[in-house]
Amino acid sequence: MKLRELKREDMAGMLEWMTDPYIRQNFRFGSDKIDEKSVLSFIQNAGSALRAPIEGNTIHYAIADEESDEYLGTISLKAISIANKHAEYAISLRRKAQRKGIAIEATKEILRLAFVKYNLERVYLNVFSDNIPAIKLYEKCGLVLEGEFRNHLVVEGEYKSLKWYSILRTEYQGKYGIPINN
Repeated sequence: MKLRELKREDMAGMLEWMTDPYIRQNFRFGSDKIDEKSVLSFIQNAGSALRAPIEGNTIHYAIADEESDEYLGTISLKAISIANKHAEYAISLRRKAQRKGIAIEATKEILRLAFVKYNLERVYLNVFSDNIPAIKLYEKCGLVLEGEFRNHLVVEGEYKSLKWYSILRTEYQGKYGIPINN
């Protein structure tokens, strides 16, 4: 597994997970407006992984197979705050890439980039409270439960609760033993 910039060739794989009902059940937005044009626009506006983050922007990385470079999913640092040194984490994998340890590897790498390369203090996320596989991933990678917003969203006519997780710079350093310059 490696992280790289998104490419036009990733469009088919992105459309695959974005329209997969099994994967979509854990997302808030509908798939009715997703088409090749919108995915291509997403790729073009993804932000370069080679430049420094900009206040308020998002950097998306493709999760790709180390050998073949096949697109497996997307992992992101969203709503980056340079002033407050935090960003929101997000990940989505194609079904064929799930349950193979790829999400753990990709999450460890995006956290390394967040704390070592981008010098952030905090990475956070929210997840549907009933998304147990994702919760297990986040906890395994060292994210800490901060709290729950009960019945916070209505998704397809049903109330959903959100759990909020984060990992701080010092927690990351303690878990992974990677020195971080301040």
